[in-house]
Amino acid sequence: MNLKENHLQPVLKKPDWLKIKLPKAGDYSYLKKYLRQYNLHTICESGCCPNIGECWENKTATFMILGDICTRSCSFCNVKTGKPFPPDYQEPTRIAEVISDMKLIHCVITSVDRDDLLDGGSDIWAMTITSIKELNPKTTIESLIPDFKGDKDLIMKIIKAGPNIISHNIETVERLTKMVRMKAKYDRSLDVLKFISSYGIKTKSGIMLGLGETSEEIIKTMDDILNSGCKILTIGQYLQPTKNHLPVNRYVTPEEFENYKFIALEKGFDYVECGPLVRSSYHGEKQISNTVN
Repeated sequence: MNLKENHLQPVLKKPDWLKIKLPKAGDYSYLKKYLRQYNLHTICESGCCPNIGECWENKTATFMILGDICTRSCSFCNVKTGKPFPPDYQEPTRIAEVISDMKLIHCVITSVDRDDLLDGGSDIWAMTITSIKELNPKTTIESLIPDFKGDKDLIMKIIKAGPNIISHNIETVERLTKMVRMKAKYDRSLDVLKFISSYGIKTKSGIMLGLGETSEEIIKTMDDILNSGCKILTIGQYLQPTKNHLPVNRYVTPEEFENYKFIALEKGFDYVECGPLVRSSYHGEKQISNTVN
């Protein structure tokens, strides 16, 4: 099935298990004001995360560096696409200061894809991790990185900066990769995970369900991720952000998610976060405390 055919599918009604508690009117105000003051972005907002109420109510967030405009246009993602602004070399310092002011014990850093830059944004990435560590030595860091087109020299900058966990999401099964994230490659993402794991760094990856994958393909994807050396896995339900994005093929039941979690743990993953509303950075602090000394 191609992208055009997929868009012709009828819109499915959300099941009861995807109903979420709406945050109170004031839940976002403090953190939103804080982020605007420092001119920072979060994937919580840009990616329309369904857990934004829970996470922001607890004053936790996933910071998105290098702007909020991506050079890629993945058909599942709600982040804006287009021509980004030049990198802001003061951004790493501002993020470190916000993390210090908020007294976070754990933070997640991610970014848009910056294929427009020769270094893919890797210098800003390394500066951000270093700045956080210098100002917040007790704060653990997860870095959710793009593929940097598979350039190992650029990825090495993040490895050398020394975050506690480096994540890279494979997002979907091999057969659907071209439809779901057109500029990415399934094997290239596995190579990124394998390269990072080879340096003894804890790696993490995530996939979305409900895009038309089969159970056999999900199991194979688990095996591929595990064979790359990655031992932390997140599995969640794909939710269509707007009518211009890929429609949901089906809603996976909570019981199915539980079964996939059991299978993944049996296969040898150290930690598996699996459920309809699970997203890559959801409960990231627990993944850190359960897998990193």
